Amino acid sequence: MAYCRVLMDEIFGRGNFVGTVVWQKIHARNNSAQHLSSVHDYLLVYARSKSDLVLNKIDRTELSDQEFWNPDNDPRGPWRRSDLTASHAYEDGRYEVVGPHGDVFSPRGNRWWSCSRETFDALREDNRIWWGKTGRTFPFRKRFQSELGGLVPTTFWTHDEVGDNRQAKTEVTKLFDRSRIFSTPKPEALLKRVIQIATDPGDVVVDVFAGSGTTAAVAHKMGRRWVTAEILEETAETFTRPRLEKVVAGDDLGGITKTVGWEGGGGFRSLKASPSAFDFADGRVFLADWVEGEDFAAVVAAQLGFMYDSADGGPFCGTKGRARLAVVDGVVDEVVARGVIGRLDEGERAVIVGRGATPEAQSLIAELSPGSKVLKAPRDLVRRGKAVR
Repeated sequence: MAYCRVLMDEIFGRGNFVGTVVWQKIHARNNSAQHLSSVHDYLLVYARSKSDLVLNKIDRTELSDQEFWNPDNDPRGPWRRSDLTASHAYEDGRYEVVGPHGDVFSPRGNRWWSCSRETFDALREDNRIWWGKTGRTFPFRKRFQSELGGLVPTTFWTHDEVGDNRQAKTEVTKLFDRSRIFSTPKPEALLKRVIQIATDPGDVVVDVFAGSGTTAAVAHKMGRRWVTAEILEETAETFTRPRLEKVVAGDDLGGITKTVGWEGGGGFRSLKASPSAFDFADGRVFLADWVEGEDFAAVVAAQLGFMYDSADGGPFCGTKGRARLAVVDGVVDEVVARGVIGRLDEGERAVIVGRGATPEAQSLIAELSPGSKVLKAPRDLVRRGKAVR
């Protein structure tokens, strides 16, 4: 964790570190441990821009609300006591108040009222001051449960709040037979809290280590979009894809399903990534050996953001609005330029990509079809691909 923290500081900047969450991943002591029984993991929280960061609150719980009561039958419902004093000096924080029976109160020792006299009087007028059952105790402010909203997350998450490793394995076991147990699953409740704090419905959740698919499954159930990746095809086929198919079909009845009222729906696309189309050496970029023919055309379309469509004998293999893409696995010369431009319909323009291009072809295209252009692979693909991303 410490080394990861240093690495993340380099990427995001130390000023964008938000905090470290400790998660109780195990709630049983391991007496066979040689030195210390490890029962927790860490979540490092960073922001792209901490000054602009807004985190959501978490749901209130029965435990968090156990201090609420309503001994005076306030029509606004249950409330809890809140200290009206503060330890820091407050300009208007030194004054006396008189209780219902004439008792005089002021902050003790190095304490000050946390609000001005005007605010105190307004709270009193609105029946938001509690003087105890006898009306003679030191005053407290009434904080109504209905007005408090959610809870600010803490940095310590216990197993009874967000689950632990044992619960995670139980959830996976219910989805698959016991002969296929994923080694390091996370409980859905843990991911629910992360996603609830950091995102809103419709946001995109990214998990680049898909594993058993917990993050994507929870994001889907919570109405978020998601992108997840798994390097091992066996893991994707054994765990990730089947689990997400169950989520979509409404057949995943465990985890947070009941909590969020999930009944199925939506869908996803499964894509298999090809090897990189580019090789880099000595600061230069080259096309990989496998990039040729139709593969070359498909790579160009993807890199430039065109909708790929096999040429079927014609010059074009992709579209993007009124732009048509033509890919030449060779040099773009005047003959090629005339052939491509001659196939354009009125109002269309062409993007012609080749491994090279003659100056004459570039001049001819600029003359025959203003707005059309010639690009060289791989140089212009990398530059324009970055712009597309």
